[in-house]
Amino acid sequence: MNIFRIAAALAAVFSCAVSYAQYAGGSDAYSDLYDSETVASFKEHVSYITSAQFEGRKAGSDGEKAVAEYVYSRLGDYGVDMLTPEEGDLFGIARSQDDTLTSRNVYGFVQGYDKSLNGHYIVVGARMDSNGTNVLTVDGQKVTQIYAGANGNASGVAMMLELARMVSTNSLLFRRSVIFIGFGASAETYAGAWYFLNRSFKDTGLIDAMVNLDMVGTGLNGFYAYTASNTDLNSIIASLSGQLQPVYPELRADELYPSDHRAFYAGEIPAVHFTTGRYPEHNTPRDTESILDYGMMERELEYIYSFVLELANTDRDVTFRNEPAEAGPTGSEGVVAYYDCDQRPMFLNSTDPRQFMEKWVYQYLRYPEEAVMNGIQGTVQVNFIIGKDGKVRDVTIAKSVDPLLDNEALRVVSASPKWRPGRLRGEKVATSMTIPVEFRLEKKTERRRFGIK
Repeated sequence: MNIFRIAAALAAVFSCAVSYAQYAGGSDAYSDLYDSETVASFKEHVSYITSAQFEGRKAGSDGEKAVAEYVYSRLGDYGVDMLTPEEGDLFGIARSQDDTLTSRNVYGFVQGYDKSLNGHYIVVGARMDSNGTNVLTVDGQKVTQIYAGANGNASGVAMMLELARMVSTNSLLFRRSVIFIGFGASAETYAGAWYFLNRSFKDTGLIDAMVNLDMVGTGLNGFYAYTASNTDLNSIIASLSGQLQPVYPELRADELYPSDHRAFYAGEIPAVHFTTGRYPEHNTPRDTESILDYGMMERELEYIYSFVLELANTDRDVTFRNEPAEAGPTGSEGVVAYYDCDQRPMFLNSTDPRQFMEKWVYQYLRYPEEAVMNGIQGTVQVNFIIGKDGKVRDVTIAKSVDPLLDNEALRVVSASPKWRPGRLRGEKVATSMTIPVEFRLEKKTERRRFGIK
């Protein structure tokens, strides 16, 4: 009897493995067990977008429409405030007197926290369409080839979605607002990007810069940034080269691949195209998810997040014609805002505030039992100053939730170890920061983070 039970259990395990492999496009279910959350999400997005039922999602097709609906749904799930209806922002392309192609853009935004800058936007975009299908005759039989477009450009859409999740989660770190958009009909001379800029979005004059994600899945062959030699964008890339990043792009003077960033150049909006460049399977039926390197994509995502954060928080005017920018202002009483420092304060050798949150705040934060019992949760915003000596002082609550949560956030931040102080024009300065300290009860993983069973 025990043998039969063991056999039945093994059969159930193998049945689940086979079902997952079928859903995930034939990937190795066992290796998937070791995927990070981000890689697992990448695989889910790409597997859905490249599904054979969408027949290569040619511009104007039902497949492109289904992918647009998916992008809309996932952006909403990730906390992005959607600006289009669920069916997208529709537009038509007249190909003849009696033939109009109908496509759509889907987009929303994450609002920045700085009242003086959150009316300005950084646009992050990725094209959704691919090349559809091709019918061949082989030995007298018609064979349909599907151009799945895994790297061109399911990889870029997947990265745009996961970047939206990261920005939404950390929205209180972004001064400018960030728009996330899936472009339709990109193959039709970047029609979706053109329509967004010239017909749909009314505040194009408030778009400070654009980030284009197109073909980002083959990073072992290289990772590149093309800015059309924009001095301001190049300087941000240069500044990140001095920080610890999982990967760095090679700045290219030549355009590796024409894409939606061209529509923004035409509108005299600074734009950067992040890409891993052309690859042998480009525009062929062999462009399937098997060629993607998800580990490299995750490292690229970390870099691009840092770039967008830097871009959203810069005090300089990122100009299309490379006019010289003025130095950022200093605060009153000798205290400089974190993002105005030439060299920002460092916690454990990192200028990224997430290092402080992950390595200190969430390691030592304890959810007050009384708050748990009463279901109190929310995000406390904490202000503090890092002195010239690196010590944390003047810790105050910028946005309160409840005294129980406020006091715990104050306790942990006040007990911070010393930082490496920020510098402005080579001199050490006192630096002000604001961080969001989140208390959440609804997810078991979050409860465990705070030591609650």
